Amino acid sequence: MEFSQIVRFLKEGKIGVIPTDTIYGLIGSAFNPHTVEEIYKLRKRVKDKPMIILISSIDDLKKFDIKLTDIQRDFLKKNWPNPLSVVLSCKVQRFSYLHRGTNTLAFRMPKDTKLLNILREAGPVVAPSANLEGKKHATNINQARKYFGDKVSFYLDGGYRESKPSTIVAFDNNLVKILRRGIFKI
Repeated sequence: MEFSQIVRFLKEGKIGVIPTDTIYGLIGSAFNPHTVEEIYKLRKRVKDKPMIILISSIDDLKKFDIKLTDIQRDFLKKNWPNPLSVVLSCKVQRFSYLHRGTNTLAFRMPKDTKLLNILREAGPVVAPSANLEGKKHATNINQARKYFGDKVSFYLDGGYRESKPSTIVAFDNNLVKILRRGIFKI
């Protein structure tokens, strides 16, 4: 599958499976509420559990009306890109389909050049792991196809992918709090 075709599909609101910087992800445009809802249905994901959003730069946070403190900005500049997801406050009502009433969103800037290029062109994407809720994440494209078959528009084969998920952190009074220990060490 060509880069330009993936970008076009994402801009059209289509859903696909691609390798991320950690594991295979089921991806779709973060700015398309219908696409986000379809991903929840495909994965059989708990409806009130927000998904991680992949972005191409710290500046992408402005598209979600995220206002960083100096401490948060310094932390992100020091630690991104990496398999590190950061939960940030987002009380903006128009993004309720993403934050699911939590008033927070989790973002990650992946450390993968091909993926960053896709994100620069297509925009931010939601990217939960490529599996059904409660099942093991797909470690190869064939496993992902078993989960989703022809219910997604495209698959990008990145070979075998076995990794821990990203580390997830949040800020509590500008102190970093680890919510999930993953592959990235803080």
